[in-house]
Amino acid sequence: MRMFATLLAAASMAAFAATAADARDLRLASGAPPVHPAADPLYKSFAEFLPQETDGKLTGTMIGPEVVNIGQVKQALQSSLAEVGNLLPLYVPADLPNTAFTGDLAFLATNPHAMGAAMTEYVVTCGECQAEFKKMGGVFVGAGSSDVYVLLTTKPVRSAADLKGLRLRSGGSPYARWAEAMGATPAQVPVSDTFESMSQGVLDGSMASVSDLISYRLVDVAKYIVEVPLGTYHTTSNFTVALPAWQALTPEERAGFARAANKSSALFTQNWGYDRPDNARQTARDAGIEIIPASQDLIDATDAFRQNDLKAAVEVATTQLGVQDADAKIARFKDLVDKWTAIVAETGDDVAKIAARVQEEVWDKVDYATYGL
Repeated sequence: MRMFATLLAAASMAAFAATAADARDLRLASGAPPVHPAADPLYKSFAEFLPQETDGKLTGTMIGPEVVNIGQVKQALQSSLAEVGNLLPLYVPADLPNTAFTGDLAFLATNPHAMGAAMTEYVVTCGECQAEFKKMGGVFVGAGSSDVYVLLTTKPVRSAADLKGLRLRSGGSPYARWAEAMGATPAQVPVSDTFESMSQGVLDGSMASVSDLISYRLVDVAKYIVEVPLGTYHTTSNFTVALPAWQALTPEERAGFARAANKSSALFTQNWGYDRPDNARQTARDAGIEIIPASQDLIDATDAFRQNDLKAAVEVATTQLGVQDADAKIARFKDLVDKWTAIVAETGDDVAKIAARVQEEVWDKVDYATYGL
């Protein structure tokens, strides 16, 4: 009996070794520093989920930002330096116009999980999006979202009138349009320069994630958080697979890859959209920063802007990005946002339930023999 147990243990170890030897190890590039949610939990959890969801046939090895930073992901995928990368479509709008135009729809957002899911379903089911990813040499496997942006300011904003004349950092064209509509002046300043610009009085504030209080030390210069909802950063491609690597996988391995990516994307949005902002708000309270609820006139003005700005988004998509039938595509994206907002209202912020619904509504409907090819 003892010899049998010994032989059984030896056979199990040999089988494990053979499985490990047969596994394909993918090179993963989050493009982000270790403290960023794109690194942890997005890619860290994915490296754990991937072998679990593929019966050990796929594993992943992380490539740090010192090798591939966020601006180099496209080139790294095309050269096969990385086989999976966190690609931001807004960094390559000429390559991905039918995906990138969704960045101008930030103000449709009220819920990060809904935006990440809507973005995922939109790209997976958009023929033109799929074609442009293929032409670029990549395969889209899911998106995520930031929290809903707010105002971080050095001056109090207790009504819409208080915005007039303020200089505010803008992270993109929809934010610039909102600032102008409110009578403020938008400034295209890199997020890394926000601290210096605010501390020197060049800027009066930033339209940004509240997490910037920690990430970029704005807790030391901002005096107010104004809780006016300014939309999300959701135009992401969390897991973009280099086409040759995707082609080398079996349909079953692709399905397992998608299941792992879907779980990690939900964790990413929970962290970026909820957990980190909650921590940042507590840090703000501890630092004596005043949190100002948005006044009703500011909410009303922002709601009016949200509706009117869809025309501007059509104009940008058509004239700047060359998107065809932009108005119909924007309407479809809006419908998906409404659909997922309703679904998340049912699930609550339960990450497992949200991931399960995205799996059911999107990834279980994919034909992995042809998807991305």
